[in-house]
Amino acid sequence: MKMINKFLKMSGKTKKGSKAGGKDSTKYRGGKSSDGKAGNSKKQNTSDKNDKETHQPVSTAATKKDLLKPSPSLQETAQNQHVRLFIEKLRLCSVLFEWGNDETRTQQDSKAIENKRQLLLELVDFIGKSKAVYSEQVVAEVMKMVKINLFRTLPPKVHLTMIDPEEEEPVYEPSWPHLQIVYEFFLRFIVSGDLDVRLMRKYINASFVNGLLELLDSEDRRERDYLKTILHRIYAKFMMLRAWIRKSISLTFYNFIYETEHHNGVAELLEILGSIISGFALPLKAEHKQFLKTVLIPMHKVKPLQVFHQQLSYCVTQFVDKDHTLAPAVITGLLKIWPAVNSSKELLFLNELEELLELTQPEEFEIVLQPLFRQIAISIGSPHFQIAERALFVWHNEYISSLIADYRKEVLPIIFPALHVNSQSHWNPTVSTLTLNVLKIFMGLDSNLVEQCSKTHEEYMIRTAKHKKARDEYWKSLMATHST
Repeated sequence: MKMINKFLKMSGKTKKGSKAGGKDSTKYRGGKSSDGKAGNSKKQNTSDKNDKETHQPVSTAATKKDLLKPSPSLQETAQNQHVRLFIEKLRLCSVLFEWGNDETRTQQDSKAIENKRQLLLELVDFIGKSKAVYSEQVVAEVMKMVKINLFRTLPPKVHLTMIDPEEEEPVYEPSWPHLQIVYEFFLRFIVSGDLDVRLMRKYINASFVNGLLELLDSEDRRERDYLKTILHRIYAKFMMLRAWIRKSISLTFYNFIYETEHHNGVAELLEILGSIISGFALPLKAEHKQFLKTVLIPMHKVKPLQVFHQQLSYCVTQFVDKDHTLAPAVITGLLKIWPAVNSSKELLFLNELEELLELTQPEEFEIVLQPLFRQIAISIGSPHFQIAERALFVWHNEYISSLIADYRKEVLPIIFPALHVNSQSHWNPTVSTLTLNVLKIFMGLDSNLVEQCSKTHEEYMIRTAKHKKARDEYWKSLMATHST
């Protein structure tokens, strides 16, 4: 390097028009043009000198043996050497290892794995503290390293069905000691303020996003958390990819609802959607309303609903909070797929229904009043005490209770039979007490209406008893005729 610098200084003093000087300077620094004009100025010489030092050739591929060699630290290296060394370390971190069987691993492999981990940690520290210059070459090497490490075929699933994360035995990715640092490095890289978004469009594209979405099916929850954060940052930073991300998530959900009913990253995808929906501008676009009706509502009917119901409910309520006119369509959609024999799922529906009713305006409440309280009456009369109890808790919500009070003439005739039966014969004392409290609320609002409903119910019961008696007598006559 000293010899090159010395020669550059000497070649800068050569005479104009010298053919030898022109050839030599062209060879080393491009100072002579073909028409014999003068070479570069002193300022250009300095720039060429720095370029020579900064952009020295870097080996294009690294091996495990290269990881065993000592590598200088970025902090201890001159600033004009940072880019070259940074790229060299990125290529070293692109070396992959086989995981899962520690017994057959050699001592050299173990040392190389640890060296790669230390290199990754150094890159994370460097990108977090230093104001790096992300040229196209550096960005290309970063994306190459990230793709090599992250994009892989996921192993066969350990859990064949979706289970609540709190109940299932966790599954850990064997290569997580490296993957975690790569994810952390890429996350810091994506959120960096020094990054040129226009340059990144070449690398952060639809194909790359699809790769990340496929990785969300990983059984390692730690990996899914990183992917969720990264996808959210990409959605916020790369506006040209927003429509594609929403479309890709929709396709993932369609496959989940109608084909597999198994995807480990549904909850994380719904969390991303929750923040996306909260940022929708009003009035809502037709595609967003269509997504609510064709994806989010049908998603309630899948078997493993309890795994992601909290996130799904948040997305649905965000839509209704944005546009209250969507409440009738959402409530009607839930009533159509209301679970008939799954008590745990019905409890989830009742919880979500209360959240939706809190956001429903009186005009929309009137539209769904009849089918809504027919279903609530069935839940009140359920022999499962938790379902009956949860349905009666609706009256503890002040806003919903006020809506019911305003439409009591339509509501009470629908639910009175269930209230009457519960107050007389329900096996659970808590449900009986709650039922009596609801009847007292209606008595305080309109005692005449309660008496009228009671009288109507008695008449109905008498008619039912007469009809049953007549049917039994007719059946006895048929049996007597047949026996003779």
